[in-house]
Amino acid sequence: MRHQRYNPDFKFVKLPENFNKYTDRELLQYCLGATMYMPGTKDFLPKILNCAMPGLTTIVFCFEDACAESEVPVAEENVLRTLDAISTAVDNGTLNQDDVPLIFCRVRNQEQFVSFSERLTPHMAKALTGINFPKFNSENGDAYFAHLKKLSTELGEILYGMPIIEDPRVAYKESRMQELMSIRAILNKYYDMVLQIRVGGTDFSSCFGVRRGVDYSIYDIMTVRECLVDILNVFTRNNEFVVSGPVWEYFRASKAMMFEELPRHTLDDYLMKRKPLVNHEVDGLMREVILDKANGFVGRTVIHPTHIKFVNGLQAVTREEYADAVQILSSSEGGVHKGQNANKMNEIKPHTNWATKVTMRARAFGVIENENSYLKLLSESE
Repeated sequence: MRHQRYNPDFKFVKLPENFNKYTDRELLQYCLGATMYMPGTKDFLPKILNCAMPGLTTIVFCFEDACAESEVPVAEENVLRTLDAISTAVDNGTLNQDDVPLIFCRVRNQEQFVSFSERLTPHMAKALTGINFPKFNSENGDAYFAHLKKLSTELGEILYGMPIIEDPRVAYKESRMQELMSIRAILNKYYDMVLQIRVGGTDFSSCFGVRRGVDYSIYDIMTVRECLVDILNVFTRNNEFVVSGPVWEYFRASKAMMFEELPRHTLDDYLMKRKPLVNHEVDGLMREVILDKANGFVGRTVIHPTHIKFVNGLQAVTREEYADAVQILSSSEGGVHKGQNANKMNEIKPHTNWATKVTMRARAFGVIENENSYLKLLSESE
């Protein structure tokens, strides 16, 4: 897999790197980008085998919210068949390993996880990157990861866990911090198996009977914002874990989602000053992704393929950001240095965690010339 392949003519300052499930975890945790959820019943195999969606790099087949309970057996059969067929295609050379998206399964609960895992074979597991754990909390978390560790050993395959923090105990202030610290203790225990932490913005909203509209972001919903702030505070200290942003619920399924000609204003003019850019739904998504980056989220959950290129495109790093990050990480001493464009100070020790995150995003999503290049990257042609 490689990000940004939807615009093959775009000229990067530094190309995104290739990755697959066997890529070193230190980089792979930054590579998921726009992670698309779909019902486990969906037959997505032809698109994978034909590489029909080059922008799609991460898939989650869902056995939980996206499936009625009566559909779970059919969903499991479909996913097992898909994994088996992908591994067979890689073995016989009709599909390159680097063209296999990162595939995860979102299980319904611990019981369903165990029963599903009993049907996995080593051959199938080669195509599976990991398992998403819904409603992850201090009571079920250890059992989830203990079984995943046992499963990985039995199958002889690396399988990652992605906890989804969306439980009411995190939503409610009186229990939140104790619950988050208990979850962190579990994740520290299984640190090398945790690829990303995901958050459930919709579930948190549900706890308070609210829902963000298309004209404002999740950060405007104060009760949900508090949950997200505390999750970032607990899990992203010193870049301990990578946390991805919550899903954007709005889409407009237009076939013409790229600009036919380049817009004439900057990204900030459009998104922050509310000039129409793509459409109501996508503009809202991009505004939220910009705020994700500012707050430390990396990538996010998506539910529609039209969102993928906008989420991944905005993860790219500008030349100035990258040069500053390299300068900071290259310094053998502390102190303060003038930034690449002589417009800021780079204070080595305080900015090291930022620089590490920027260089990892650069490896995963590429380096572009400047802020205006985001529009070029999202255009059909320059």
